[in-house]
Amino acid sequence: MSTASTPAVLREPDGGPVKSGPSSGLSRRSGPRLTYLLYVAGKLGGAAVSLLAVLVTSFFLFRIIPGDPVSAMTHGRPVSAEQLAQLRRQFGLDLPVWQQFTEYCGKALTGDLGVSYQFHAPVGELIVEKFPATLLLTGVAVLLYSLLGLYLGTRAAWRHGGLADRLNTGVALTLWSIPSFWLGLLLIIVFSVGIGPIPGLFPTGGMESGNTTGFAHVLDVAHHMVLPVVTLVAVGYAQTLLVMRSSLLDEMGSDYLTTARAKGLQDALVRRRHAVPNALLPTVTMIFINLGHVAAGSILVETVFSWPGLGGLFYQALSVPDLPLVQGLFVVFAGAMILMNLLADLLYPLLDPRVGR
Repeated sequence: MSTASTPAVLREPDGGPVKSGPSSGLSRRSGPRLTYLLYVAGKLGGAAVSLLAVLVTSFFLFRIIPGDPVSAMTHGRPVSAEQLAQLRRQFGLDLPVWQQFTEYCGKALTGDLGVSYQFHAPVGELIVEKFPATLLLTGVAVLLYSLLGLYLGTRAAWRHGGLADRLNTGVALTLWSIPSFWLGLLLIIVFSVGIGPIPGLFPTGGMESGNTTGFAHVLDVAHHMVLPVVTLVAVGYAQTLLVMRSSLLDEMGSDYLTTARAKGLQDALVRRRHAVPNALLPTVTMIFINLGHVAAGSILVETVFSWPGLGGLFYQALSVPDLPLVQGLFVVFAGAMILMNLLADLLYPLLDPRVGR
């Protein structure tokens, strides 16, 4: 007489039976979700701490700059000591530093960045007024050099060691090592002033001629944008190319690429579907940092080409020094970088599920 065998009971690693049913499936699904939420919370907390550090830095950093804002504003005018004291009281410069700091932080957290000493206007309004010019210039440049750097970096890495790779890498290293302001001045000398047989083809600075309307105005602005955009693209694409090339070279010896080729996939498909997505993480960070530069602009390039954006405004404020305007622009610049880094961190788990676990 045979006896029926008792079915084996599946057990968890701790010895208990494996739980089945809807609740177990829910727990398996909620695990990665909870992990991602904790990851997001950690990144948000880090961004908040970084923003607080920016507020502290922006207040104390620019107060060590030599010069008295009130004296600079009244330079060349006969002003009495009583009038100087009144101006300091008006701008709050006679208060203790700790009181200035607490008032500054309280107003900044509510969006009030103060009033410019130089322009006698709210800092927020000045930033909003100048932002479109910066967005146009750096937005176009970032879009162009990100696409160009990704494409050329991918091609250079995939056929590394070849003539095209050596040429692209050599040009990128040269451009990356050139200061942007020096390259801008060189382009002005050659293509704006003219040198030898090369005539002056482009304006030396500014955003528009001021006497055009409609489509002619669009062409006029585009004409003024050529040299500053070329300057930004030349430096920016080189950095993107080198980072993308290095990241993709690290992936090319991986086993999963060998397996993909062994399955008979075409080389272009292996590169596009397998290699490039896994090599994108470092480049994504750089692209988002470059997007942060869209808000910050390029102080040196905008100053060299007299572009009426936030970069040129920062240079004007720094020369006084116009403390509320300098501090407000610094907070906006740093806040844009913090936001872009935060977005990049939140995007990482979608590109690579291993991130955040």
